[in-house]
Amino acid sequence: MRVFITGGAGFIGSNFIRYWMRQHPESAVTNFDKLTYAGNPENLREVAAQPNYRFVQGDICRTDQVLAALEAETDLLINFAAESHVDRSIQDSTDFIRTNVVGVQVLLDVARRRGVRRFVQISTDEVMGSLESGGYFTEESPLQPNSPYAASKAGGEMLVRAAQQTFGLDTIIIRSGNCYGPYQFPEKLIPLMIGNALEDLPLPVYGDGLQVRDWVYVEDYCRAADLIMKGGRAGDVYCIGARSEKTNLEVVEALLRSLNKPRSLIQFVEDRPGHDRRYAIDPAKVEREFGWRPEATFDTGIAKTVVWYQANSDWVEAVRSGAYRDYYQRMYGNRKILK
Repeated sequence: MRVFITGGAGFIGSNFIRYWMRQHPESAVTNFDKLTYAGNPENLREVAAQPNYRFVQGDICRTDQVLAALEAETDLLINFAAESHVDRSIQDSTDFIRTNVVGVQVLLDVARRRGVRRFVQISTDEVMGSLESGGYFTEESPLQPNSPYAASKAGGEMLVRAAQQTFGLDTIIIRSGNCYGPYQFPEKLIPLMIGNALEDLPLPVYGDGLQVRDWVYVEDYCRAADLIMKGGRAGDVYCIGARSEKTNLEVVEALLRSLNKPRSLIQFVEDRPGHDRRYAIDPAKVEREFGWRPEATFDTGIAKTVVWYQANSDWVEAVRSGAYRDYYQRMYGNRKILK
């Protein structure tokens, strides 16, 4: 099987490549990644030398580059490539529209030209907006994005649907809750809080910290995605959730307990504009069709994640020394807290 993965040097993409290659050692995997601030080749060091793995640096918005890298009649094209940080999209949405909308259309066009057998779009529960009054997101929930990031991902989904409806391209869309685990870029909540707590720095929590998210350990996500990509119905949407709702404050408090750090490190900061209050996914469709269940509980997933970041301080430091330094400066406006 020939698999073409975009954005495979990022957090979920690199975890998925490592998982896929363990489960499908007969596959030939191409990782096509632009290597923006969140893409890190070090995430894939353990597979880099394998003969069935190929890395190509390229931009999904460049038709010529995608055409040059994508082999005819590739079995799976999986699009993990995305600008994904909500705060960055609020500051400037340009790159989000370019990558998450224009880039998706380029991939769809090239996929049809190359005869790709199945196109998988990796999306997010954020396209469905905020659940203010209870209930759960399902595959039938309307798209109601509330941030530039979410709107760009919703736009990408609509283009994927159009390619399936108009041209008969075999497509699948996967939405999920908040993934966490090893190799996550340290501007995201969990790795940011772990890194700060380890250095006794303030842990910035937006607003009252009571925003609710459904937390999915990344390896559980990879198992579900693998099943969906192989066995899902063309044109369908699938939602991955772990039935593990936690407020941001609960997550931060759990991390502090794991690290034996005081709650006094929590620093409540001004909430961001349009901050969705609650996401929660009903994963019944994936459970019913594939028999999937998460193996990690929130507590066991957090414990494994904390241990990984403690054991891989060199990786964290290498990331922080580059783009992450700029993020810290914007977040705190104080160079003294930078390593």
